[in-house]
Parts: sequence; C-alpha cells; structure tokens
Amino acid sequence: MKINWEMGIKWLLPVLFLFVLTACSSAKDSSNGKGNQLNVVVTNSILADITKNIAGSKVKLHSIVPVGKDPHEYEPLPEDVKKTSMADVIFYNGINLETGGNAWFTKLMKNAKKKENQDFFAVSEGVKVIYLEGKGEEGKEDPHAWLNLENGIQYAKNIEKELSKKDPDHAAYYQKNLQSYVDKLSKLDQEVKEKFKAIPKAKKMIVTSEGCFKYFSKAYQIPSAYIWEINTEEEGTPNQIKTLVQKLRNSEVPALFVESSVSDKPMKTVAKDTGIPIHAKIFTDSVAKQGENGDSYYEMMKWNLEKISEGLSK
Repeated sequence: MKINWEMGIKWLLPVLFLFVLTACSSAKDSSNGKGNQLNVVVTNSILADITKNIAGSKVKLHSIVPVGKDPHEYEPLPEDVKKTSMADVIFYNGINLETGGNAWFTKLMKNAKKKENQDFFAVSEGVKVIYLEGKGEEGKEDPHAWLNLENGIQYAKNIEKELSKKDPDHAAYYQKNLQSYVDKLSKLDQEVKEKFKAIPKAKKMIVTSEGCFKYFSKAYQIPSAYIWEINTEEEGTPNQIKTLVQKLRNSEVPALFVESSVSDKPMKTVAKDTGIPIHAKIFTDSVAKQGENGDSYYEMMKWNLEKISEGLSK
C-alpha cells in the first residue's frame, strides 16, 4: 500500500501543477479584459475602422466585406456566417447598401436569428438621407452617407452608443475615444471646407464613375456628375458615357476622378473624348490595404478631399 500511495502522489503532483498554472493563466486573462471581450461584427472596412477607433482592444472585431471589395453585392463566406451567429453586436451601414441589391445582409440576419435594434444596428441612424436620381432608381436611398465627414461623425456616435450599452464597464473608455476621434474628423472637415471655398465656381464639379458623391456635394457645395448611378447597375454603357461627355464639353471642369473599387476603362474613354485628364484615384466603398494611402476612414477621406481640391484648383 505504501508503494502504491507514493506512486499516486508522484502521478498527482504534475497534474496539480498544471491545474494551478491554468488557473493562474485564466485569472490573468480575466484581469486584463481578454476574457470578456465583446464579439463585434461589421459589414465593411470603413465601419471596421471607425469601430476600431472607438473600441480599441476591448472587442474582437470582424469585417464581413474584405478591403477593396464592393459591399453593394456580396456573398458572405461560411466564416462570416459563423462569426455573425456568435456576435454580441453587429453594425451595418443601412440605407440601401447591404440591404439593397441582393439584400445579402437581410438574409444573413434572418438565418442567424438576429433581431434589429437588439443584435444589429444601422450606424446611419440620424443621417439625413439623399435619394438616387437615375432611371429606375428613383425613390431609392443613396447609401454613401460616409462621404460627408459630418455623417462619419454620426456613425461614430451611434457605434459608441451601442458599445457602451452592451459593455457598460468600458463605457468611459469608449466615450473618451469617441471624443478624440470626433475632434480629429471635425478638424479635417473644417480645413477642407475652407480650401473648397477658394475654387472658382465654374470649376466646381466632381466627375466620377459611380454617382456616389451626392452627400459629399451637399456638404462641400461641389456638384457631381457621373457615368452610372450606383454599382448595382450595368456599368459604363455607350449611352451613359455619351451623356456625360456631352455635359462635360460645355463645362470648365479641369479634372476627372476614378474610384479605386471600379474599372478605370469607362473613365479613360470619357477623358479621351473630352480632353479632360483623370487627376487621381479616390476611395468610395472601402479603405485601402494596410500600409497604403487611405488605409483608414480618416486617411481615405483626407486623401479624397486633398486630391479633389488639388484637381479642381488646376
């Protein structure tokens, strides 16, 4: 019996040692907040960046639509479905973006059994909606509200509000980050408005492939022209290009722009037929890849505003 007891002790000690190590490790994770992070899912890279600026390391964040991909029409992957089902909170743009076209987000929420304003929230809540104008699109909402920095600030406020409700222990942290972020966006907004005032009225027109700059136009008093209305349409038809070319021939517009998320071929045709050069690629539906110009919401908006100001000032 004595031999068996000693052998048992020798076997048990390593097990107890591992148990103590595991318990200490768990306690450490719990004390630094890693054990109780919110699982947050957002629909695209722009919302992911805004959320990251507010939530920092307090959440586990997943963006459904990858950087550089079109959020208008998307097919969620199995990983997206899994993470959405496990999410504590889900943020989407709304106003006819993920819920328009093939309505992939609506289907995803239904399949994941998530409830509106309980599990998933539109960050565009409170934004004054602008409507599409193209043939067959009348009455539909234009989703590109974030291209006005004031609306980007509204998005950030809505995200902070819901994070603080879901995670009240870190509410003060979220609120502090929100204030810093709002100050940063507001400063850029005011600086650019002053720049745009100096551009002659005859040159004030932003010409892009997709008609997604209506919110921008209203905020910065710069009219817009485009080839097609929204990316869910057939893009760059001969008739669409001809209509834009005729409009530009009677203008003093000094520069054209093309979005990073679409083919530049239709705009190159417009440039050739009008003699107006393409000044720069700008961002609309996605931030850039990490390490490149425009790899955050702030940086993409700064790039857009500076390039548009530069091009129209020629």
